[in-house]
Amino acid sequence: MKAGTANDEPARFALKDVPMSWFSRKRDTPEGPQGAVAARSFALGEIEIVGPWARASLPPMTAGGGFFALTNKGTIPDRLIAASSPVAERVEIHAITVVGAELRMRAREGGLALPPGTTLILKPRGYHLLLTGLKTPLEAGSQVPVTLTFEKAGNIDIELAVAAPGPVGKHTL
Repeated sequence: MKAGTANDEPARFALKDVPMSWFSRKRDTPEGPQGAVAARSFALGEIEIVGPWARASLPPMTAGGGFFALTNKGTIPDRLIAASSPVAERVEIHAITVVGAELRMRAREGGLALPPGTTLILKPRGYHLLLTGLKTPLEAGSQVPVTLTFEKAGNIDIELAVAAPGPVGKHTL
């Protein structure tokens, strides 16, 4: 498999069978938290992470999503290749496609390429971090520590601000 390509076989779930609160949607609402939480940023050299957040999980959920804007302000390409968190058994970099009533989720084995001058938005229904095997539920108002690993820039510790379950985005699943 080439670096940066998706797995051949997507994971498929019927949306009615997947209680992922971080996919809850209502029309005409902003993506993620607003205000001070959205303005928080972390930097590692020329890499900037802005507005990191997660949606609160509802029992018996054992998975959650992490979202943020990722910008390469430098002149050298880089790649987000891994992530980890002490609150989850595993953190994967994922891409999602919604096709009709199906959710197709794929781990990005090669990570996400971040060319110079590029901003990637990790958000519901797109690229995101998938935290699996949660050791405790993600509670609204808490912070989730996550370590991001870049191919060239190295590691950076960030915190995802956990937002209450509710509307995200302009679309309804």
